[in-house]
Amino acid sequence: MNGNRVTRRTVSTGIFALALGLAAGVPVARAQGAKKIVLLVSGNLGDRSFFDSGVAGFDEIKKQHGEGVEIKVIEMGFDQTKWLPTLEDVSEQGYDLIYVITFQMVDPLADVAARYPDQKYVLIDGTMDYAGGQFGNVYSVLFKQNEGSYLAGMLAAGLVRDGAVATDQGAALGFLGGLDIPVINDFLIGYIEGAQSVTPDVKIAISYANSFDDSAKGKELALAQYRSGVAIGFAAAGTAGLGQFAAAKEVGKLAIGCNSDEEAAIRPTDAEMADKIVSSMLKRVDVSVARAFELFLSEELPFGSAEVLGIVEGAIGLAQTDNFKKIASEQLKSDIASAEAAIVGGKTTVSSAFGMDTNALSALRDSVRP
Repeated sequence: MNGNRVTRRTVSTGIFALALGLAAGVPVARAQGAKKIVLLVSGNLGDRSFFDSGVAGFDEIKKQHGEGVEIKVIEMGFDQTKWLPTLEDVSEQGYDLIYVITFQMVDPLADVAARYPDQKYVLIDGTMDYAGGQFGNVYSVLFKQNEGSYLAGMLAAGLVRDGAVATDQGAALGFLGGLDIPVINDFLIGYIEGAQSVTPDVKIAISYANSFDDSAKGKELALAQYRSGVAIGFAAAGTAGLGQFAAAKEVGKLAIGCNSDEEAAIRPTDAEMADKIVSSMLKRVDVSVARAFELFLSEELPFGSAEVLGIVEGAIGLAQTDNFKKIASEQLKSDIASAEAAIVGGKTTVSSAFGMDTNALSALRDSVRP
C-alpha cells in the first residue's frame, strides 16, 4: 500500500478484551495523572454513523476513567480550509493524544505531525506513508469493511431469494456510496461478493452521492434506485446515507445501514424509518478509539505504523437487530453465521478495493449493473 507500514496482526487478547469490555462496564485501571485527549471531527456530528461512533468511543473512555482523563470533541465542519489551522492549534495545547478521523485528514496530519514530532496522534480510517520511518508519532487504524459488507450482501440477496422483500423488474439490490474512492469501493466489493455467494447472477444498482453530507442527494439517488426495482439498498455514505433511509420509508422498501446500528440510533425519533433498516454493517470506530487509548496507557500503541482491524478483532460485523431477527429466515441467519466463521477461520477471503486495478474494478461493477 504505497510503501506504508501496515500490520494485520491479531491484537493483544487482554488489551482488546479490555476495549470491548468498556460498554459492559468492565473496570479498568485509571491513568496515572489526568490524560488530555481531543477528537477532531472532519465534519459534523449527527450522522448517526461514523462520526457519532467516534464520539461514542470517547464517551466510553470518559465513563471508565472519570477524572483520570479530560476529553474534548471539536466539530470542524466540512469546510476543509478549517482543518489544518484547527489541527495546528490543538497541537500547541498540550494534549497527550490527538485523534483525527477519516482518510481526508491524511494531508493535514502529514503537514502538522512533521512539525510537531513530540505530539502523539491517532488517525482512524486512514493511514500515513510510513516509508522511510516517517511519522513515528502517528498511529493509524484501517478497517476490513469488505468483510462486514460481504455479510451485508448475503443478507440483502438472501432476503430477496427467500421472498422476504418484494421485487419489481430491474435490479434487486442497491448500493449508495459517498465517493467513488477505494475505502467506499471496499464496501461495494464485499457487498457484491457476499450477494453473489447467494445469487451468482445478482444485479446491483450502484450510485455515488459525491458527498458524505448531502442527505438530500442521497435520498434522490436511493429513490431512483427503488423506483427502478431495487428491493433493498445498502448505504456507505455518511450523513448522505440518511437519505437512503428517508427514501426507504417513503416507498416502503428496506435498507441496510453502515458503521453503527442505525436502526437503534434512529428509532427514538422515527420508528417508522427505523422499521425499514433491516440491519447495519458495523464498522466499530468506537471500539478502535477506545482500544487505542488503552494501548496508549499501557505504552503498547504502535506509533509509526498502521493496523487493519476486521471481524477477528471485533471491529467489523453485522448488527443482529430486532428487524434482522424478525425478517431474516433461520436458514439465512445460519448461512451468515457460517460465512462469518469462515472469514474468521481464513477459509473465505473477501476481495478488497485497496490495490485493485481500476479496470478490474470497473469490470466488476459493470458485471452486476442491470
